[in-house]
Amino acid sequence: MNPQAGILEPPPSAGRHLTFDLKHAGNIRAALQRLKSAAPPSCVVGVGAPLAKALGASIEGLRSFPSLPGCGLQPPSTQSALWVFVREQSTSECFDTARMLERELIADFALVEEVGTFVYRGGHDLSGYEDGTENPRGADAVAAAIVAAGPLQGSSFAAVQRWLHDLTGFQALSALERDHTIGRALQGNDELPDAPVSAHVKRSAQESYDPPAYMVRRSMPWSEGGEHGLYFLAFGESLDRFERVLTRMIGAEDGVVDGLFGFTRPVTGGYYWCPGQSEGHLNLSPLGL
Repeated sequence: MNPQAGILEPPPSAGRHLTFDLKHAGNIRAALQRLKSAAPPSCVVGVGAPLAKALGASIEGLRSFPSLPGCGLQPPSTQSALWVFVREQSTSECFDTARMLERELIADFALVEEVGTFVYRGGHDLSGYEDGTENPRGADAVAAAIVAAGPLQGSSFAAVQRWLHDLTGFQALSALERDHTIGRALQGNDELPDAPVSAHVKRSAQESYDPPAYMVRRSMPWSEGGEHGLYFLAFGESLDRFERVLTRMIGAEDGVVDGLFGFTRPVTGGYYWCPGQSEGHLNLSPLGL
C-alpha cells in the first residue's frame, strides 16, 4: 500500500484546507465513496475520530485532538470529522478542485472551515523566518511519517492547527528579540547558540525527545480578512510525536513556554488519519468501505 502522494511531496504552489463535520442523517458511506473516486491523487484526505466512530470503525492510534493545559495556555481542540488538503499548481486550479470536492460532500457533510494557503518567499513564514528547516528527507521522511507495517501500512497521521499571528507586535520587537524568539538568525537561518531556553528551535528540536519526535511538516502561510498566520501541518507515523512537542511548547513539561506564543497562537486543532492509496485511489477498507 502506498501513502497519499501529497504527504511526502513538498508544499504545493497553492493549497486549500477544507474541514467538515457530520450532518445529521447524512449518508456518509456514499459520500466517502464519491470522495474516493473524485479526489485527485495530489490531494491529502484525513479522517477524524468522529467519522471513524460514526462508521463503527476502530483505527489504532487515532484520537481526537486533546486538551493539553500548560502554563496559562491551552491550545484549542476543534476536532472535525473530515479534513482535505487540496494541493494544486495555481490558485485557480486549487479553487476549482475545492469547489468540486465540496459539491461531492456537501449533501452529507457540513463545511466548517475553508482556508487558502500559499508559498511565501520560497518557503518562509510570514514572520520572515524560514519554515520547515529540520524536516527529515528521503528514507528518513518515510520512516517518520508513514506507518511501516500492519493493517494501516502506508497510511499516516496528521496534526493540523491554524495559527493566528500578531505580525505588528512581532515587528515592533528588536531584531535580536525576534531572532531569540525563533532561535535562528533572520539572515542566514543559522541557529543561535546563545538564544534563550524559550526559543522555538530549542523547545521543538525533534532530536531532543526520547524517543525522537521527527515529523514531516507541510505548513503554509494563510492570509484572509485582515488576519494572517501559519496553517501548521505535520505528518507522523503516530500522533504521539506531535503531542510530545506540543506538550513541551506549552510549558507542561518543564514550565518553559515556547517563545512563539509571544506573537502567535493556535485557533484550531485537529487530528486525522490519512489512509493509504491503491491504484491512485484511497484505500478505505480499514473503515469498512
